[in-house]
Amino acid sequence: MKASDLFVKCLEEEKIEYIFGVPGEENADFMISLEKSKKIKFILTRHEQGAAFMAEAYGRLTGNPAACLGTLGPGATNLITGVADGNMDRAPMLVLTGQGSTDRLHKESHQIMDVVGMFQPVTKWATTIRHPHAIPEIIRKAVRLARTEKPGACHIELPEDIAKMETDALPMLPHRYLRSVPDVKVLDQAFEKIKESYRPVILAGNGCIREQASAQLRELCERTHIGVISTFMAKGCVDMDKDYCLFTIGLQAKDLISQAIEQADLVITIGYDMVEYHPSLWNRKKDKPIIHIDFLPTEIDEHYHPEIEVLGDITHALSMLGDRFEANSELGFDLTPHQQVREKIFTELDAHMFDDTQGSLRPQKVLWDVRKALGRNDILLSDVGAHKMWIARHYQCYEPNTCLIPNGFCSMGFALPAAIGAHLVHPERNILAICGDAGFLMNVQEMETASRLQANITVMIWEDQAYGLIAWKQQAHFGHHTNLSFTNPDWMQLAQSFGWKGHLVDQAPALKGVLDKALRESGPSLIVLPIDYSENMKLTKRLGKIACPI
Repeated sequence: MKASDLFVKCLEEEKIEYIFGVPGEENADFMISLEKSKKIKFILTRHEQGAAFMAEAYGRLTGNPAACLGTLGPGATNLITGVADGNMDRAPMLVLTGQGSTDRLHKESHQIMDVVGMFQPVTKWATTIRHPHAIPEIIRKAVRLARTEKPGACHIELPEDIAKMETDALPMLPHRYLRSVPDVKVLDQAFEKIKESYRPVILAGNGCIREQASAQLRELCERTHIGVISTFMAKGCVDMDKDYCLFTIGLQAKDLISQAIEQADLVITIGYDMVEYHPSLWNRKKDKPIIHIDFLPTEIDEHYHPEIEVLGDITHALSMLGDRFEANSELGFDLTPHQQVREKIFTELDAHMFDDTQGSLRPQKVLWDVRKALGRNDILLSDVGAHKMWIARHYQCYEPNTCLIPNGFCSMGFALPAAIGAHLVHPERNILAICGDAGFLMNVQEMETASRLQANITVMIWEDQAYGLIAWKQQAHFGHHTNLSFTNPDWMQLAQSFGWKGHLVDQAPALKGVLDKALRESGPSLIVLPIDYSENMKLTKRLGKIACPI
């Protein structure tokens, strides 16, 4: 068979469901082969970056890779930001690019560049296909690496002349393997260390929302009631209504949630990626005893030097710990401070529920209404900007993977295309993306993709006509900020031109009704509201005054 046909059959064998992208001349053979597939759906996007973000959302929600596709040269460079974002946020994904014929790769030639070399720093593995017989092994390896903890992106380049060649190779049958489990002696040491502590706290990271780890974490907490602080990307690892949920840490300032760590005599990190919230922010004095539970050894850092590292499958480790605590019910923990933290946070969350602001809306009120409008399993996707910080702090979750926040590579432009990917995974759920006006316009062209797919998504734009997060940080650091303002289109005309429903909201009491209506509408809907970002500096000023009683 032709090499491009074999490539598609190998993807089918791996149960790849979606490929998002923009094809070009150099992957024309692959596209013709893909057209014949009855198992893989190709989603034509309006920009390669949008394709990568769609694949990232699919991977984060399912644990399995989708693919994003671009041609050589500019198609490949357009992919790279979204690929880097997905890789650093631990999303399994395949990256497929075309390439010119191998007989011209050694010299100056139209659109030729070292694509594999470019992708190596932002993927787990990047390679080119030099012979059609190697296709089955390369695809098997790429999918396996993409799914293996910690998951990420793998890149495969298919030169146009290789795609046309004939081969008698056949797809490889995927075999799943059991993950390595923690050493029993090390786990016993961790158990004794936890049992001897007085005020332990759990810092849950991205790894806690994968491979059933959330369920086992919840079982452990039901037995011990040790408080759980989540990173941005671990939201929902425990139910917000449970007394051991201490909400989300992540603002680079002193916050109420930080009190639980400051008062702790042991920090148990589970599935924690240092890129999410650096330990220098929560272990400034380098004096916190730490137990590290994760699939991989810790990154070396002076502020993160665990006494015990429990390495292996996280779900299995938590199950084994839970069994030990069930057999040893006598615990001397003082978790009173955890309840004090919860009470203070709930006081803040409730403070703006009856806000009747007109003209511009406070972030706290908006997120109160959003939480009331969305169900337990509905999905909120955050773009990157000042709104991300408010979502992290004020939007809490019941279930894992119901709030996706990019917080490793932190690329703007994520939420709109990611919402499309989320809709394809869970068409039965409400999907809401929250964007700043700057981030939304970075991938505005995907409005057409959403309209063409009749995706039932709602996008909410917080409009401040500026790069609000940059202004916030400059203001906090220097006492003023540079010129970061811009103008916006007529949002309702923009929505209409792309076939979206459009809604403007400038009165706080009206938001909940508009949001409920938009979520019920068929096809994509846009909600635009002027946001009161004067609240940013008010929060910064107040956080600086928070005292932590010991």
